[in-house]
Amino acid sequence: MRIGYIGIGIMGRPMAENLLKAGYSVSVFNRTQAKCEPLRGQGATLWQSAAQVTRESDVICINVTDTPDVEQILFGELGVAEAARPGLIVVDNSTISPSATQDFAQRLEAQGVAYLDAPVSGGDVGAQKGTLSIMVGGDKAVFDQCLPLFEVLGSTVTHVGAVGMGQTCKACNQLFCALHMLACCEGVDLARKAGLDPAVMVDVVSSGAGGSWALQNLGPKIVDNDMAPGFMIDLLCKDLNYTAELGKDYDMPLTGMTLAKKLFDAVQAKGFGRLGTQGLWELFK
Repeated sequence: MRIGYIGIGIMGRPMAENLLKAGYSVSVFNRTQAKCEPLRGQGATLWQSAAQVTRESDVICINVTDTPDVEQILFGELGVAEAARPGLIVVDNSTISPSATQDFAQRLEAQGVAYLDAPVSGGDVGAQKGTLSIMVGGDKAVFDQCLPLFEVLGSTVTHVGAVGMGQTCKACNQLFCALHMLACCEGVDLARKAGLDPAVMVDVVSSGAGGSWALQNLGPKIVDNDMAPGFMIDLLCKDLNYTAELGKDYDMPLTGMTLAKKLFDAVQAKGFGRLGTQGLWELFK
């Protein structure tokens, strides 16, 4: 199985590297070509367009920022659709609109191309270690065909339903991420103001019922004032827009998420969008 990986960023690069380490033939493309260069020495083949990658691949993985970016890669000039052929599989690891995902899948289906929406969770650390959680929407037979690939990239791989359900699951995931981070910041702030060592509190609570991935992994960063991004506030704000849209589709106010979203939007507006999501702490200083 020949893999094409498009989008060599914070997440895409380590995911492509893990595929190379697993012995896959990997072709890569990124709009900023320099980001692909480190992969050349690891055995990847570099191409100048998504269409070129498509011609050399059986499965195309995409990992870019937003819905318009995915659409451009798929259907723009020198895009995937231009070189697509029946039997090709497109796997979108990006986090984008569930409704747009369904539209993209239908458009590609007309060319005989299968589409899986397979957003991931676990941050850059999970991408590097190959321990991502991958939520996959699409035809079960196509999912089964790609399962060995997914198992290289993640430790939890789940088929969650039809096309679009992967992105729907990711929208729910981002709701949890936003609320958990708000809880982390409030908890650290309360401990600090009450005279309890925040580091001790984070350690104790992380091992109990109040623990979470966010508290265990990002709580210590809040305590140390380490705001370096694994996943940027800018990206979470983008993702929460899709969660909010999904809530509107079902007449749900999503009260907790709406509050967290307002706070993340506020810290983004203050110029902290490129910080990691733990940068919400800037509102508590």
